[in-house]
Amino acid sequence: MKQKKPSRKRTAKFPKHLQQLNHHAAGIDVGSRSHFVAVPEGADDQPVREFSTFTDDLERLAQWLISCNVTTVAMESTGIYWIPVFEILELYGLDVRLVNARHVKNVPGRKSDVLDCQWLQQLHTYGLLRGAFRPVDQVCTLRAYVRQRATLVRNASSYIQRMQKALSQMNLQLHNVVTDITGVTGMKIISAILAGERNPKTLAAMRDKRCKNNQETIARSLHGNYRSEHLFSLQQAVELYEFYQQKIADCDQQILDQLNACDASDDNDLNNSPPRSMEEALQRMSGVDLSSINGISTNTALKIIAEIGIDMSRWKSAKHFASWLGLCPGSKISGGKVLSSATKPVANRAAAALRMAAMTLFNSKSAMGAYLRRQRSRLGAPKAITATAHKLARLIYNMLKNGTDFVDVGQEQYEERYRSRVLQNLKRKAQELGYQLVSVEQEQQAL
Repeated sequence: MKQKKPSRKRTAKFPKHLQQLNHHAAGIDVGSRSHFVAVPEGADDQPVREFSTFTDDLERLAQWLISCNVTTVAMESTGIYWIPVFEILELYGLDVRLVNARHVKNVPGRKSDVLDCQWLQQLHTYGLLRGAFRPVDQVCTLRAYVRQRATLVRNASSYIQRMQKALSQMNLQLHNVVTDITGVTGMKIISAILAGERNPKTLAAMRDKRCKNNQETIARSLHGNYRSEHLFSLQQAVELYEFYQQKIADCDQQILDQLNACDASDDNDLNNSPPRSMEEALQRMSGVDLSSINGISTNTALKIIAEIGIDMSRWKSAKHFASWLGLCPGSKISGGKVLSSATKPVANRAAAALRMAAMTLFNSKSAMGAYLRRQRSRLGAPKAITATAHKLARLIYNMLKNGTDFVDVGQEQYEERYRSRVLQNLKRKAQELGYQLVSVEQEQQAL
């Protein structure tokens, strides 16, 4: 009788893509009042703990993670509550991954904060979570200033509307004869009205020489019904608008100082004087002039740099960069059938800035403008704007990564290149079908 060999204990072997990559990983479920944190089993007697959102509790959280030998942490981007946790944990030298909540929300069985943080910890242990993009600290500071400036501009614009409303209630049709009521002519007339001037001809004499309408036309629009309540509303709107303009100027100075701090030029160069304008400072920081691209203004370039930074090594290629921006066609395919090729919805400020830049190119005589108009004839305006924004994104990526300059080939050369490509495709198709493509001029010469 044969003796049975002792059976070996079988251990579960995970596939290569499910091996534990982060053995010292933790997961945090972020909340407005408290945070639930999970560490690996055996790292502590109580692997799941709750911490308050106060700063001393967050520091205690970081110290507890370090005592548990945790080196990397995953957390969901919940509102703005993740920002203090992220910054404090980074100060303690931990590798913090900010993950997209959509990647883990459709998993059944997680009905509490405790289970949620444990699930994040488990997914991060097996390397199944990808960290969201976050630029370096200097760029984050610049981004905060730029976003604050956008908020101030938005608030200031609301008071321009209130100024116009108060003028319309007094039947002062200043907006019909002046392009911008906050321009030189408009603000002079409004200031004189608030100072007590009521004579239309005297007000119209304050017209700037660059104004298109003459004094007579402007004077006719300034016959109004000056009521005290509407003048009071106008006074307050003007004061608040000027207040916001001052705050925007202060914010611009902070942005300029931060750009100088991020200057990529040689600090040891004594001839390198401080930049005198936002455009010069932005060019020094990035090493290239993004405003040379058709449709990209200095303000647009500032918004883009503040969102993405200047380190393009975070993306493998220009295609990956455009995909991150949400400017690439979708690939929703099932059974070999394309279900949808729409771009994925993303809340990306850089992509929004690129789309706005693309919208300004409809009347441009550049090659980019010709590309936009050709795409509009094929796809319609919305898709053409996205396609042009995609092209702008690839240009920005290559300029920042390789340090190259942008050269506009012009509308005529672009049209000539497009025509040659079409002719080559037609010749190739004709040869495949056994025909030869001959131009009309060649046929007439042969005859």
